[in-house]
Amino acid sequence: MSSTELPHALAATVTPRVGAVRVAAGERLRSVTLSGLTLNVRSRPPAREGLPPALYIHGLGGSSQNWSELMLLLEDVVDGEAVDLPGFGDSPPPDDGDYSVTGHARAVIRYLDAQARGPVHLFGNSLGGAVATRVAAVRPDLVRTLTLISPALPELRVQRGAVPTALLALPGVSMLFTRMTRGWTAEQRVRGVMQLCYGDPGRVSAEGFRAAVEEMERRLQLPYFWDAMARSARGIVNAYTLGGQHGLWRQAERVLAPTQLIYGSRDQLVAYRMAQRAARAFRDSRLLTLPDAGHVAMMEYPEAVAKAFRELLAETGARTDVDAGS
Repeated sequence: MSSTELPHALAATVTPRVGAVRVAAGERLRSVTLSGLTLNVRSRPPAREGLPPALYIHGLGGSSQNWSELMLLLEDVVDGEAVDLPGFGDSPPPDDGDYSVTGHARAVIRYLDAQARGPVHLFGNSLGGAVATRVAAVRPDLVRTLTLISPALPELRVQRGAVPTALLALPGVSMLFTRMTRGWTAEQRVRGVMQLCYGDPGRVSAEGFRAAVEEMERRLQLPYFWDAMARSARGIVNAYTLGGQHGLWRQAERVLAPTQLIYGSRDQLVAYRMAQRAARAFRDSRLLTLPDAGHVAMMEYPEAVAKAFRELLAETGARTDVDAGS
């Protein structure tokens, strides 16, 4: 282990005092403790009883807050929950320090098994898309439908915007970057992230920007923030190199659930050209491309993503009897 990285035990046991996590009107937060793992779960009560469960998985550096707008738009068709992956949002690091794609997928599977919520409508963005793909491949009994927004699936020619993420995976780089950017304000950091992740950062409201800055300030107080980022980035890079049955493209081919793929033409992190390959890999897929969207379409164009999911439900007949009869 590099001397510039936090030891697993330290990262897992530190309980810093930081600001409260933002909770939108109508949302609830709860902490779920499993063996060696604690997950923060954000939920929105469904519009009525009996709706099928949904689970939302964020990307690298994100959190369950990334899904708040979409959860609100879909509260009448699903019973939605969004999880903070280990080390992100308000979830502490896992005791075993495993931030691999498989480790994150295992955390999601353990949560679904413990809560007996499956099968769910599973959503994933970026890293969360890779995690959701692995979950759907290895545990088809847990997944009713799969909606992937710019999933981080292996590319031969990595997008220029994704190079910093790949570099972050190198030992010691996260500490070096921390030193180099020590003088950056939270506002500067958020503007940089939005320039990278949004097709048009101008679409972010003043309130949304303030909330993002507040969350960035909170995260920067966490002693394990950069360690979780670096290890998860390394997990993505390692997943890209896996071949055989454990390769993400091979696992995509094994997914049985009806799949909605959503890609943005202005995505600087996941190449738009990968959309057609993904559409061929997932056996029961449909593809939506958004010409003005970047990497986080569920935050940029939540109405379009919600519409695509509703069409997926209608097309596949995946609604419950209660929902279909309303």
